Amino acid sequence: MRYPPSHKVETRRRIIAAASAAFRERGVDGTGVDEVMRRAGLTHGGFYAHFHDKSELVAEACAEAFEAAVVNLDRIAALPTPARRARLLIDSYLSQRHRDNRGSGCLIVAVGADMGRLAGAAQTGYAQGFALHLDRLGAALRLSGEAGRNRDLVTHLMSALVGALIFARAMDDAARSDALLASSRRMLRREFCQTL
Repeated sequence: MRYPPSHKVETRRRIIAAASAAFRERGVDGTGVDEVMRRAGLTHGGFYAHFHDKSELVAEACAEAFEAAVVNLDRIAALPTPARRARLLIDSYLSQRHRDNRGSGCLIVAVGADMGRLAGAAQTGYAQGFALHLDRLGAALRLSGEAGRNRDLVTHLMSALVGALIFARAMDDAARSDALLASSRRMLRREFCQTL
């Protein structure tokens, strides 16, 4: 049976979307090609019709996940003050919902540690996507009118958010995890939601 030309493109998109969610839920090392293809509703054998190897898939899944974050960045950018923009990011990032929904959550938390152990297309694709994401986040938050200071503030804030979310997800006690999220939100609001 012949498929229309758009079929291959759409199938590739399905695989990338499945990989993006799977990598965020289970990490890159914890997710095999079989799992990705099963999630996409396909067989393992079809993988190589779309990708050279897993490294290429990782790079594209990372790019897709960083691109999906643009909608949230647009919501942040629309707010009128740096304090309100920072508050929206802090409150949404350190929410119970974000903690509990790994598959649609932040890629940086999910696979950042994996990237230091990978090479080739996967590491390059992630690094490029991450650099672009930080630039976009800086443009959305606009914490300072001076470019270097803005980048430093955004990098510091993002590092604190990522660390707090990793800690919260690592806890096996929901009450302690909730308390960590709440205290981290309070501390970061104090630091970033006052006059900068």
